Amino acid sequence: MASCAYCNTTILFGGKKQGDLRFCNAECEQRGFLMSLANQIPQRDVDGYVARVHSGNCPACDGQGPVDVHTSYRVWSALLMTSWSSRPAISCQGCGSKRKIGDAVFSVLLGWWGFPWGLLVTPLQIGRNILGFFQTPDPATPSPALEKMLRLQLAAQVVQDRQQNGANA
Repeated sequence: MASCAYCNTTILFGGKKQGDLRFCNAECEQRGFLMSLANQIPQRDVDGYVARVHSGNCPACDGQGPVDVHTSYRVWSALLMTSWSSRPAISCQGCGSKRKIGDAVFSVLLGWWGFPWGLLVTPLQIGRNILGFFQTPDPATPSPALEKMLRLQLAAQVVQDRQQNGANA
C-alpha cells in the first residue's frame, strides 16, 4: 500500500500524484509543494521561530505554553462512506487534550455508521485519542512535528509575500 508523501497516511484508494510522489488529497499535495519551499529556509531562521512559538502563549486559548503539536483523531461514517483523519494542531497540552476528547466523542457518536470501515476504524481512532493522553510531546524541547508545521507556515508566508509583491509590481 502507498502512503502520503506529506502526512504518511496510508492511501487505500485514489490519491493525487505529483511526479513520483503520491498524496492522500489535494491539501497534502499543496503542503508537499510548500514543504519543498520550506526546506530552502535557513535553519537558523526556523530555529528562532520554533523557539519563540514553543515558549510563547497557546494560539488556541492564549494560555501559557509550552506550545507544541498535539494530534487528535476522528472518524465519521454514513452507510457505505467512512472518512477518518489525523488532526494535528499547534496548542498547549490542555487544548490538545480537549481536542482529543472532542474528537473521541465525535467518533463515538458518528464513526460507527459505515460498513465495513466505520466498524473497524472507529475503535482505532478512539484508541489513538486515548493513547495520545499518555504520549505527549516533551515540554522541555520542541518536537520535530512542531518544526515541520512551523516551517510550512514560514513557507506559506513566503508564497503569500511573493504573490503580494507580484500584484503590487
